Amino acid sequence: MTNLKIGVVGIPGKWSTEVLADEIEAKTGFRMVIDIEKVVADLSTPKVTYQGQCLCELDGIIIKKISQTYSPMVIDRLEILRFVESCGVKVYSKPSEIIRLVDRMSCTISLARAKIPMPKTCITEDHDAAFNTVKEFGEVVLKPLFSTKARGMEVIKADQKESEIRKQLQAFYHTHQFYYIQQKMNLPGHDMGLVFLGGEYQGAYARVANGDSWNTTIHSGGKYAEVKPSQEIIDMAQKAQAQFDLSYTTVDIAETDQGPVCFEVSAFGGFKGAKEGLNLNMAQAYTDYVIQDLQKSDAND
Repeated sequence: MTNLKIGVVGIPGKWSTEVLADEIEAKTGFRMVIDIEKVVADLSTPKVTYQGQCLCELDGIIIKKISQTYSPMVIDRLEILRFVESCGVKVYSKPSEIIRLVDRMSCTISLARAKIPMPKTCITEDHDAAFNTVKEFGEVVLKPLFSTKARGMEVIKADQKESEIRKQLQAFYHTHQFYYIQQKMNLPGHDMGLVFLGGEYQGAYARVANGDSWNTTIHSGGKYAEVKPSQEIIDMAQKAQAQFDLSYTTVDIAETDQGPVCFEVSAFGGFKGAKEGLNLNMAQAYTDYVIQDLQKSDAND
């Protein structure tokens, strides 16, 4: 048992948030789930509080979830935690790194700069260029810049009438104000989540589609299963996550008829896939990792 005070930023009542808080409480005797919507930052004092507790007095904070859905507002919430970090509190993962991932554009650009294989992607605000991209790619997925679990994504096929394609594109643009267009890949009915803790590979699970949806997300009815990726895929995922200084993450990769491709590096990384697919308790492993890192930091001070 240690006397460290470690808070969890997450969604009160949600499984992944509570199971992480449970593990921390079991090892420290301290439990604090922080609903970021109710945090108050007084920069004139300066002080950041949640339910009367000054977050700057904590030893560490683990960011498990910042919102039920992604939006630009998420960045503002992370900026508050970046301020807490400046007070000397260690935050896992670093808010500045998470900011680079919650925006799909930033994540994609970082992966492209590192030459990580991805589906063909076009990013534009030009309506005609978007239409021409659909015709060139054949079948595409329109993706919001801020979303999780395939929410808000739409599929367009190039063999539709031009008027129908343009109508769908314009409706998407009206909502999202940007075109992020990715070629739809032929997947083998599943994709993979490769788990990393402190940059070290832990294992991989598959998300298996239920047959009724074009995507494999659990939100759309997919199921978790164990998978044994090739060394090539593990190396790709290792390189992808290394573009971001993350404490814990999962990397989404799929095998296609054009070879393996990376879809994204997760800003937070889930626990349920590792639990149900691999029988790994990553909430416990993450807690141990954070405690050891904090104790190491104390020893070096």
